[in-house]
Amino acid sequence: MHTPSKPVRILAAAAAAIAMTACVSGPVPALATEAAVSAAPEVPATPAGRQLGWLLDAATRAPIPESELGRHFTADFLKTVPPAQINQTLAGLKGMKLERVLSSRNASLVAQAAVGAESFNVSISVDAAGLIARLLFSAPDPRTWAEVDTRLRQLSPRPAFLAAELTADGTCRPAHAVAAGERRPLGSMIKLYVLGAVAERVRSGALRWDTELTITPELKSMPSGQLQDRPDGSKVTVLEAARLMISISDNTATDLLIHKVGRKAVERTMRAWGVRDERNVPLMTTRDLFVLKGAGYPRHAKRYLSLNDARQRAYLEKVVAKVPLSEIQAWPQPRELDTLEWFASPNELCRAYAGLVKLGDRRIGEVLSINDAGIGLDPAQWPTRWYKGGSEPGLSAVSFLARTAQGKAYFVTTTASDPGAPLKPSATDEQLGVARAAFGLAAGS
Repeated sequence: MHTPSKPVRILAAAAAAIAMTACVSGPVPALATEAAVSAAPEVPATPAGRQLGWLLDAATRAPIPESELGRHFTADFLKTVPPAQINQTLAGLKGMKLERVLSSRNASLVAQAAVGAESFNVSISVDAAGLIARLLFSAPDPRTWAEVDTRLRQLSPRPAFLAAELTADGTCRPAHAVAAGERRPLGSMIKLYVLGAVAERVRSGALRWDTELTITPELKSMPSGQLQDRPDGSKVTVLEAARLMISISDNTATDLLIHKVGRKAVERTMRAWGVRDERNVPLMTTRDLFVLKGAGYPRHAKRYLSLNDARQRAYLEKVVAKVPLSEIQAWPQPRELDTLEWFASPNELCRAYAGLVKLGDRRIGEVLSINDAGIGLDPAQWPTRWYKGGSEPGLSAVSFLARTAQGKAYFVTTTASDPGAPLKPSATDEQLGVARAAFGLAAGS
Protein backbone atom coordinates (compact mmCIF):
# COMPACT_ATOMS: atom_id res chain seq x y z
CA MET A 1 0.00 0.00 0.00
CA HIS A 2 1.28 3.45 -0.85
CA THR A 3 0.28 6.32 1.39
CA PRO A 4 -1.17 9.43 -0.26
CA SER A 5 1.48 12.08 -0.76
CA LYS A 6 2.51 14.94 -2.95
CA PRO A 7 5.39 14.12 -5.29
CA VAL A 8 8.69 15.19 -3.74
CA ARG A 9 11.81 15.01 -5.86
CA ILE A 10 15.22 15.10 -4.21
CA LEU A 11 18.65 15.23 -5.83
CA ALA A 12 21.96 15.19 -3.99
CA ALA A 13 25.36 15.47 -5.65
CA ALA A 14 28.10 13.38 -4.05
CA ALA A 15 31.83 13.94 -4.41
CA ALA A 16 32.14 10.67 -6.27
CA ALA A 17 29.80 12.15 -8.89
CA ILE A 18 27.81 8.93 -9.14
CA ALA A 19 25.41 9.44 -6.24
CA MET A 20 23.05 11.90 -7.89
CA THR A 21 19.51 11.04 -6.83
CA ALA A 22 16.16 12.42 -7.81
CA CYS A 23 13.21 10.40 -6.60
CA VAL A 24 9.48 10.65 -6.21
CA SER A 25 8.05 9.63 -2.86
CA GLY A 26 5.59 7.20 -4.46
CA PRO A 27 6.04 4.75 -7.30
CA VAL A 28 6.16 5.75 -10.95
CA PRO A 29 3.15 4.00 -12.54
CA ALA A 30 4.19 0.77 -14.20
CA LEU A 31 3.39 0.46 -17.89
CA ALA A 32 2.40 -2.87 -19.37
CA THR A 33 4.42 -2.25 -22.54
CA GLU A 34 7.98 -3.37 -21.95
CA ALA A 35 10.89 -2.93 -24.34
CA ALA A 36 13.28 -5.77 -24.86
CA VAL A 37 16.16 -5.71 -22.40
CA SER A 38 19.43 -5.54 -24.23
CA ALA A 39 22.83 -6.75 -23.12
CA ALA A 40 24.46 -4.58 -25.81
CA PRO A 41 25.22 -0.91 -25.13
CA GLU A 42 22.29 0.35 -27.20
CA VAL A 43 19.97 3.09 -26.03
CA PRO A 44 16.30 1.94 -26.08
CA ALA A 45 13.98 3.75 -28.49
CA THR A 46 11.56 4.75 -25.70
CA PRO A 47 10.81 8.07 -23.95
CA ALA A 48 13.05 7.04 -21.05
CA GLY A 49 15.69 5.78 -23.48
CA ARG A 50 15.76 9.10 -25.31
CA GLN A 51 16.49 10.87 -22.03
CA LEU A 52 19.28 8.40 -21.29
CA GLY A 53 20.77 9.22 -24.69
CA TRP A 54 20.56 12.92 -23.90
CA LEU A 55 22.16 12.37 -20.46
CA LEU A 56 25.10 10.51 -21.98
CA ASP A 57 25.61 13.35 -24.43
CA ALA A 58 25.11 16.10 -21.82
CA ALA A 59 27.84 14.59 -19.64
CA THR A 60 30.33 15.32 -22.44
CA ARG A 61 29.53 19.04 -22.71
CA ALA A 62 28.46 20.38 -19.31
CA PRO A 63 27.55 23.04 -18.30
CA ILE A 64 24.19 22.71 -20.04
CA PRO A 65 22.15 25.90 -20.59
CA GLU A 66 19.12 26.27 -18.33
CA SER A 67 16.88 26.47 -21.37
CA GLU A 68 18.05 23.03 -22.47
CA LEU A 69 17.65 21.56 -18.99
CA GLY A 70 14.08 22.83 -19.04
CA ARG A 71 13.43 20.71 -22.14
CA HIS A 72 14.60 17.54 -20.38
CA PHE A 73 13.56 17.82 -16.70
CA THR A 74 10.12 18.45 -15.21
CA ALA A 75 9.41 21.81 -13.61
CA ASP A 76 9.01 20.13 -10.21
CA PHE A 77 12.42 18.50 -10.55
CA LEU A 78 14.07 21.80 -11.40
CA LYS A 79 12.37 23.53 -8.47
CA THR A 80 14.07 21.14 -6.08
CA VAL A 81 17.32 20.66 -7.98
CA PRO A 82 18.92 23.90 -9.22
CA PRO A 83 20.44 23.80 -12.71
CA ALA A 84 23.84 24.64 -11.20
CA GLN A 85 23.66 21.48 -9.08
CA ILE A 86 22.72 19.35 -12.08
CA ASN A 87 25.61 20.80 -14.05
CA GLN A 88 28.03 20.24 -11.20
CA THR A 89 27.13 16.55 -11.16
CA LEU A 90 27.15 16.24 -14.95
CA ALA A 91 30.65 17.67 -15.01
CA GLY A 92 31.75 14.92 -12.65
CA LEU A 93 30.27 12.34 -15.02
CA LYS A 94 32.44 13.38 -17.96
CA GLY A 95 33.40 10.31 -19.92
CA MET A 96 30.34 8.34 -18.78
CA LYS A 97 29.78 5.34 -21.03
CA LEU A 98 26.83 2.98 -21.27
CA GLU A 99 27.78 -0.61 -20.45
CA ARG A 100 24.37 -2.32 -20.67
CA VAL A 101 20.65 -1.81 -20.20
CA LEU A 102 19.35 -3.81 -17.25
CA SER A 103 15.65 -2.96 -17.53
CA SER A 104 13.68 -0.91 -20.04
CA ARG A 105 10.06 0.22 -20.24
CA ASN A 106 8.42 3.11 -22.03
CA ALA A 107 8.56 5.44 -19.03
CA SER A 108 11.46 4.03 -17.03
CA LEU A 109 14.75 2.20 -17.35
CA VAL A 110 17.75 1.01 -15.39
CA ALA A 111 21.14 0.96 -17.10
CA GLN A 112 24.68 0.17 -16.03
CA ALA A 113 27.21 2.86 -16.91
CA ALA A 114 30.79 3.67 -15.99
CA VAL A 115 33.15 6.57 -15.53
CA GLY A 116 36.63 5.20 -15.95
CA ALA A 117 36.84 1.96 -13.98
CA GLU A 118 33.87 2.81 -11.73
CA SER A 119 30.57 1.16 -12.71
CA PHE A 120 27.20 2.28 -11.37
CA ASN A 121 23.49 1.99 -12.14
CA VAL A 122 21.45 4.81 -13.67
CA SER A 123 17.66 4.81 -13.14
CA ILE A 124 15.48 7.21 -15.14
CA SER A 125 11.72 7.70 -15.08
CA VAL A 126 9.85 10.19 -17.23
CA ASP A 127 6.42 11.81 -17.01
CA ALA A 128 3.66 11.69 -19.60
CA ALA A 129 5.44 14.40 -21.61
CA GLY A 130 8.69 12.43 -21.65
CA LEU A 131 10.51 14.75 -19.22
CA ILE A 132 12.79 13.36 -16.51
CA ALA A 133 10.81 13.20 -13.26
CA ARG A 134 13.14 10.87 -11.43
CA LEU A 135 16.87 10.21 -11.66
CA LEU A 136 19.00 7.94 -9.53
CA PHE A 137 22.66 6.97 -9.62
CA SER A 138 23.39 4.00 -7.36
CA ALA A 139 25.92 1.27 -6.70
CA PRO A 140 26.08 -1.60 -9.20
CA ASP A 141 24.26 -4.84 -8.47
CA PRO A 142 25.93 -7.01 -5.82
CA ARG A 143 28.00 -9.94 -7.13
CA THR A 144 28.18 -12.16 -4.01
CA TRP A 145 25.95 -13.03 -1.07
CA ALA A 146 28.34 -11.06 1.15
CA GLU A 147 27.72 -7.99 -0.99
CA VAL A 148 23.98 -8.65 -0.78
CA ASP A 149 24.23 -8.65 3.02
CA THR A 150 26.18 -5.40 3.00
CA ARG A 151 23.62 -3.74 0.75
CA LEU A 152 20.75 -4.92 2.96
CA ARG A 153 22.40 -3.46 6.07
CA GLN A 154 22.75 -0.15 4.28
CA LEU A 155 19.05 -0.06 3.42
CA SER A 156 17.58 -0.14 6.92
CA PRO A 157 18.29 -1.15 10.51
CA ARG A 158 15.92 -4.12 10.15
CA PRO A 159 16.46 -5.90 6.84
CA ALA A 160 14.85 -9.24 6.05
CA PHE A 161 15.68 -11.32 3.00
CA LEU A 162 15.17 -14.71 1.43
CA ALA A 163 16.30 -16.21 -1.85
CA ALA A 164 15.03 -19.75 -2.31
CA GLU A 165 14.29 -22.37 -4.92
CA LEU A 166 10.60 -23.26 -4.99
CA THR A 167 10.57 -26.98 -5.73
CA ALA A 168 7.88 -28.86 -7.64
CA ASP A 169 6.29 -30.10 -4.40
CA GLY A 170 5.96 -26.54 -3.07
CA THR A 171 8.98 -26.61 -0.76
CA CYS A 172 11.03 -23.45 -0.30
CA ARG A 173 14.70 -24.47 -0.40
CA PRO A 174 16.76 -21.48 0.86
CA ALA A 175 19.84 -20.34 -1.03
CA HIS A 176 20.50 -17.35 1.23
CA ALA A 177 18.59 -15.75 4.09
CA VAL A 178 18.73 -12.80 6.48
CA ALA A 179 16.19 -12.79 9.35
CA ALA A 180 13.96 -14.94 7.13
CA GLY A 181 11.97 -16.28 10.08
CA GLU A 182 11.17 -12.86 11.54
CA ARG A 183 7.84 -11.24 10.71
CA ARG A 184 7.96 -7.84 9.11
CA PRO A 185 5.25 -5.44 7.90
CA LEU A 186 3.98 -6.31 4.42
CA GLY A 187 2.41 -3.15 3.08
CA SER A 188 0.69 -4.02 -0.18
CA MET A 189 2.14 -7.53 -0.20
CA ILE A 190 -0.96 -8.39 1.85
CA LYS A 191 -2.68 -8.35 -1.55
CA LEU A 192 -1.06 -11.70 -2.34
CA TYR A 193 -3.23 -13.23 0.38
CA VAL A 194 -6.32 -11.38 -0.86
CA LEU A 195 -5.64 -12.79 -4.35
CA GLY A 196 -5.27 -16.25 -2.82
CA ALA A 197 -8.58 -15.98 -0.95
CA VAL A 198 -10.33 -14.83 -4.13
CA ALA A 199 -8.85 -17.69 -6.19
CA GLU A 200 -9.88 -20.21 -3.53
CA ARG A 201 -13.48 -18.93 -3.69
CA VAL A 202 -13.37 -19.20 -7.48
CA ARG A 203 -12.11 -22.78 -7.24
CA SER A 204 -14.91 -23.68 -4.82
CA GLY A 205 -17.51 -22.29 -7.20
CA ALA A 206 -18.64 -19.58 -4.78
CA LEU A 207 -17.27 -16.87 -7.07
CA ARG A 208 -16.41 -16.38 -10.74
CA TRP A 209 -13.71 -14.22 -12.29
CA ASP A 210 -16.44 -12.45 -14.27
CA THR A 211 -18.58 -11.78 -11.19
CA GLU A 212 -19.35 -8.07 -11.04
CA LEU A 213 -18.55 -5.89 -8.04
CA THR A 214 -20.18 -2.51 -7.36
CA ILE A 215 -18.08 0.50 -6.38
CA THR A 216 -19.77 2.29 -3.49
CA PRO A 217 -18.61 5.29 -1.40
CA GLU A 218 -18.01 3.19 1.71
CA LEU A 219 -15.73 0.81 -0.22
CA LYS A 220 -13.58 3.50 -1.80
CA SER A 221 -10.06 3.88 -0.43
CA MET A 222 -7.13 6.24 -0.99
CA PRO A 223 -4.61 6.00 -3.85
CA SER A 224 -2.58 4.27 -5.16
CA GLY A 225 -5.11 3.13 -7.75
CA GLN A 226 -7.78 4.19 -10.21
CA LEU A 227 -11.07 2.75 -9.01
CA GLN A 228 -11.50 5.40 -6.32
CA ASP A 229 -12.02 7.92 -9.14
CA ARG A 230 -14.82 5.99 -10.88
CA PRO A 231 -18.42 7.09 -10.29
CA ASP A 232 -20.36 5.52 -7.44
CA GLY A 233 -22.35 2.55 -8.69
CA SER A 234 -19.79 1.62 -11.36
CA LYS A 235 -19.25 -2.07 -11.98
CA VAL A 236 -15.95 -3.92 -12.16
CA THR A 237 -15.37 -7.66 -12.53
CA VAL A 238 -13.46 -9.69 -9.98
CA LEU A 239 -10.75 -10.28 -12.59
CA GLU A 240 -10.35 -6.58 -13.41
CA ALA A 241 -10.20 -5.74 -9.71
CA ALA A 242 -7.55 -8.43 -9.16
CA ARG A 243 -5.50 -7.14 -12.09
CA LEU A 244 -5.59 -3.58 -10.74
CA MET A 245 -4.95 -4.72 -7.16
CA ILE A 246 -1.70 -6.43 -8.16
CA SER A 247 -0.42 -4.48 -11.18
CA ILE A 248 -0.87 -0.92 -9.86
CA SER A 249 -1.61 -1.76 -6.21
CA ASP A 250 -5.15 -0.36 -6.45
CA ASN A 251 -6.40 -0.01 -2.88
CA THR A 252 -10.08 0.36 -3.75
CA ALA A 253 -9.88 -2.81 -5.86
CA THR A 254 -8.37 -4.56 -2.84
CA ASP A 255 -11.15 -3.46 -0.52
CA LEU A 256 -13.83 -4.46 -3.02
CA LEU A 257 -12.36 -7.96 -3.12
CA ILE A 258 -12.00 -8.18 0.67
CA HIS A 259 -15.63 -7.10 1.02
CA LYS A 260 -16.72 -9.76 -1.49
CA VAL A 261 -14.91 -12.72 0.07
CA GLY A 262 -14.99 -11.47 3.67
CA ARG A 263 -12.22 -10.54 6.08
CA LYS A 264 -12.30 -13.99 7.66
CA ALA A 265 -11.66 -15.68 4.31
CA VAL A 266 -8.39 -13.79 3.92
CA GLU A 267 -7.52 -14.58 7.54
CA ARG A 268 -8.10 -18.29 6.81
CA THR A 269 -5.87 -18.13 3.74
CA MET A 270 -3.09 -16.56 5.79
CA ARG A 271 -3.36 -19.27 8.42
CA ALA A 272 -3.50 -22.02 5.80
CA TRP A 273 -0.28 -20.66 4.30
CA GLY A 274 1.46 -20.64 7.66
CA VAL A 275 0.95 -17.11 9.01
CA ARG A 276 -0.43 -17.09 12.54
CA ASP A 277 0.01 -13.59 13.90
CA GLU A 278 -2.66 -11.94 16.05
CA ARG A 279 -1.81 -8.54 14.55
CA ASN A 280 -3.42 -9.75 11.32
CA VAL A 281 -6.74 -10.40 13.10
CA PRO A 282 -9.10 -8.83 12.33
CA LEU A 283 -7.83 -8.26 8.83
CA MET A 284 -7.84 -4.54 8.07
CA THR A 285 -8.89 -3.19 4.71
CA THR A 286 -6.62 -0.56 3.16
CA ARG A 287 -9.21 2.08 4.06
CA ASP A 288 -9.12 0.89 7.68
CA LEU A 289 -5.37 1.38 7.80
CA PHE A 290 -5.57 4.84 6.24
CA VAL A 291 -8.16 5.94 8.80
CA LEU A 292 -6.34 4.47 11.79
CA LYS A 293 -3.06 6.12 10.84
CA GLY A 294 -4.23 9.21 8.98
CA ALA A 295 -7.50 10.48 10.46
CA GLY A 296 -7.23 12.24 13.81
CA TYR A 297 -4.13 10.22 14.68
CA PRO A 298 -3.48 8.84 17.27
CA ARG A 299 -7.05 8.80 18.65
CA HIS A 300 -8.46 5.98 16.51
CA ALA A 301 -5.21 4.01 16.56
CA LYS A 302 -4.92 4.04 20.35
CA ARG A 303 -8.55 3.10 20.85
CA TYR A 304 -8.38 0.27 18.31
CA LEU A 305 -5.18 -1.19 19.76
CA SER A 306 -6.69 -1.23 23.26
CA LEU A 307 -9.50 -3.62 22.22
CA ASN A 308 -9.69 -7.40 21.88
CA ASP A 309 -10.35 -9.03 18.49
CA ALA A 310 -14.15 -9.02 18.72
CA ARG A 311 -14.30 -5.40 19.79
CA GLN A 312 -11.77 -4.45 17.12
CA ARG A 313 -14.07 -5.95 14.48
CA ALA A 314 -16.95 -3.89 15.83
CA TYR A 315 -14.82 -0.74 15.95
CA LEU A 316 -13.82 -1.16 12.30
CA GLU A 317 -17.42 -1.65 11.20
CA LYS A 318 -19.14 0.91 13.41
CA VAL A 319 -16.55 3.68 13.81
CA VAL A 320 -13.69 3.46 11.32
CA ALA A 321 -15.98 2.73 8.36
CA LYS A 322 -17.90 5.95 9.06
CA VAL A 323 -14.85 8.25 8.85
CA PRO A 324 -14.89 10.14 5.52
CA LEU A 325 -11.87 9.96 3.23
CA SER A 326 -11.60 13.75 3.41
CA GLU A 327 -10.37 13.47 7.00
CA ILE A 328 -7.36 11.33 6.06
CA GLN A 329 -4.02 13.14 5.92
CA ALA A 330 -0.71 11.78 4.67
CA TRP A 331 1.87 10.88 7.30
CA PRO A 332 5.53 11.49 6.35
CA GLN A 333 6.99 9.69 9.39
CA PRO A 334 6.47 6.02 10.31
CA ARG A 335 3.38 5.36 12.41
CA GLU A 336 2.58 2.15 14.30
CA LEU A 337 4.73 0.15 11.88
CA ASP A 338 4.93 -2.78 14.28
CA THR A 339 1.30 -2.75 15.41
CA LEU A 340 -1.00 -1.45 12.64
CA GLU A 341 0.03 -3.25 9.48
CA TRP A 342 -0.11 -6.75 8.00
CA PHE A 343 2.68 -9.14 8.92
CA ALA A 344 4.53 -12.20 7.61
CA SER A 345 8.11 -13.42 7.48
CA PRO A 346 10.13 -14.01 4.31
CA ASN A 347 9.76 -17.76 4.86
CA GLU A 348 5.98 -17.35 5.10
CA LEU A 349 5.89 -15.18 1.99
CA CYS A 350 7.62 -17.94 0.08
CA ARG A 351 4.86 -20.30 1.25
CA ALA A 352 2.30 -17.77 -0.01
CA TYR A 353 3.80 -17.87 -3.49
CA ALA A 354 3.87 -21.66 -3.25
CA GLY A 355 0.18 -21.57 -2.33
CA LEU A 356 -0.63 -19.38 -5.33
CA VAL A 357 1.24 -21.77 -7.62
CA LYS A 358 -0.55 -24.78 -6.12
CA LEU A 359 -3.98 -23.26 -6.82
CA GLY A 360 -3.19 -23.84 -10.49
CA ASP A 361 -5.41 -21.06 -11.83
CA ARG A 362 -4.01 -19.46 -14.98
CA ARG A 363 -5.63 -16.17 -13.97
CA ILE A 364 -3.27 -15.96 -10.97
CA GLY A 365 -0.22 -16.08 -13.22
CA GLU A 366 -1.83 -13.61 -15.60
CA VAL A 367 -2.46 -11.11 -12.80
CA LEU A 368 0.96 -11.44 -11.15
CA SER A 369 2.83 -11.15 -14.47
CA ILE A 370 1.43 -7.79 -15.58
CA ASN A 371 4.02 -5.72 -13.70
CA ASP A 372 7.46 -7.10 -12.82
CA ALA A 373 8.57 -3.74 -11.28
CA GLY A 374 11.22 -3.37 -13.99
CA ILE A 375 13.51 -5.83 -12.24
CA GLY A 376 15.36 -6.43 -15.50
CA LEU A 377 15.59 -10.21 -15.59
CA ASP A 378 16.35 -11.45 -19.10
CA PRO A 379 12.97 -12.71 -20.42
CA ALA A 380 14.73 -15.35 -22.51
CA GLN A 381 16.29 -16.81 -19.36
CA TRP A 382 13.39 -15.96 -17.02
CA PRO A 383 10.17 -16.12 -19.10
CA THR A 384 7.89 -16.13 -16.02
CA ARG A 385 8.16 -13.24 -13.57
CA TRP A 386 5.64 -12.60 -10.78
CA TYR A 387 5.85 -9.55 -8.52
CA LYS A 388 4.21 -7.73 -5.63
CA GLY A 389 5.69 -5.01 -3.45
CA GLY A 390 4.54 -2.73 -0.66
CA SER A 391 5.48 0.51 1.05
CA GLU A 392 4.56 3.21 3.51
CA PRO A 393 6.75 5.62 5.52
CA GLY A 394 9.47 3.50 7.11
CA LEU A 395 8.78 0.48 4.91
CA SER A 396 9.80 -0.76 1.47
CA ALA A 397 9.25 -4.39 0.48
CA VAL A 398 9.47 -6.35 -2.74
CA SER A 399 8.77 -10.00 -3.57
CA PHE A 400 9.20 -12.02 -6.75
CA LEU A 401 8.76 -15.48 -8.15
CA ALA A 402 10.58 -16.17 -11.41
CA ARG A 403 10.82 -19.36 -13.43
CA THR A 404 13.70 -20.23 -15.74
CA ALA A 405 13.31 -21.41 -19.30
CA GLN A 406 14.19 -24.88 -17.96
CA GLY A 407 11.25 -24.77 -15.53
CA LYS A 408 13.04 -24.11 -12.23
CA ALA A 409 11.27 -21.62 -9.96
CA TYR A 410 12.98 -19.21 -7.56
CA PHE A 411 11.58 -16.83 -4.96
CA VAL A 412 13.23 -13.63 -3.74
CA THR A 413 11.95 -11.10 -1.21
CA THR A 414 13.58 -8.24 0.64
CA THR A 415 12.07 -5.97 3.27
CA ALA A 416 13.63 -2.76 4.56
CA SER A 417 11.87 -1.27 7.59
CA ASP A 418 12.55 1.34 10.23
CA PRO A 419 9.79 2.23 12.73
CA GLY A 420 11.73 5.35 13.75
CA ALA A 421 12.47 7.14 10.49
CA PRO A 422 11.60 7.18 6.78
CA LEU A 423 13.82 5.16 4.46
CA LYS A 424 16.00 6.89 1.89
CA PRO A 425 14.12 7.62 -1.35
CA SER A 426 16.27 5.20 -3.35
CA ALA A 427 15.42 2.17 -1.16
CA THR A 428 13.10 0.43 -3.62
CA ASP A 429 15.52 0.90 -6.53
CA GLU A 430 18.32 -0.61 -4.46
CA GLN A 431 16.09 -3.51 -3.46
CA LEU A 432 15.40 -4.24 -7.12
CA GLY A 433 19.15 -4.40 -7.74
CA VAL A 434 19.56 -6.80 -4.82
CA ALA A 435 16.68 -8.98 -6.06
CA ARG A 436 18.00 -8.99 -9.62
CA ALA A 437 21.41 -10.14 -8.40
CA ALA A 438 19.87 -12.69 -6.03
CA PHE A 439 18.10 -14.55 -8.83
CA GLY A 440 21.38 -14.99 -10.66
CA LEU A 441 23.21 -16.06 -7.52
CA ALA A 442 20.45 -18.50 -6.47
CA ALA A 443 20.18 -20.08 -9.90
CA GLY A 444 23.94 -20.41 -10.13
CA SER A 445 24.42 -21.85 -6.65
